[in-house]
Amino acid sequence: MKITIYGPGCKNCVNLADNAKKALTETGVEAEIVKVEDMKEIATAGIMSTPAIGIDGEVKIKGRVATVEEIKELIS
Repeated sequence: MKITIYGPGCKNCVNLADNAKKALTETGVEAEIVKVEDMKEIATAGIMSTPAIGIDGEVKIKGRVATVEEIKELIS
């Protein structure tokens, strides 16, 4: 599984990445976390509002920090 965090490295982007790490730890799911900070790549993914999270290439939540519980549901 690949989790992608989209955002320019802002505080909310860091919080989203932290929540993703916590969700992985709590569920025991193994996944690679990749950060995409290039605005062209973010726009190409169809994201106009960051932060956003993608699972295996599909954007799931954008424009806000997903909670640990939300991410756990996405990866389960």
